[in-house]
Amino acid sequence: MEDRNAKRPRMNKRPRKKVCAFCAEKNAVIDYKDTAKLRKFITERGKISPRRATGTCAKHQRELAVAIKRARVMALLPYIAE
Repeated sequence: MEDRNAKRPRMNKRPRKKVCAFCAEKNAVIDYKDTAKLRKFITERGKISPRRATGTCAKHQRELAVAIKRARVMALLPYIAE
């Protein structure tokens, strides 16, 4: 019974902080017409991926969301998966 309740050493490994792809490339532009780049930030269901999953900074995540929404209105990207 004592062996089951013995404390185990905890592993305190944090996942590595993702670097914003747009900050890493200084000349990177988020454009609603570049659907190939925007598709990387959309799930297979058509939702916009969150910051914690993609690693983008807050500024570029906002720009990315606006660009994806514009591309959806222009029918370049789907609203939902087919």
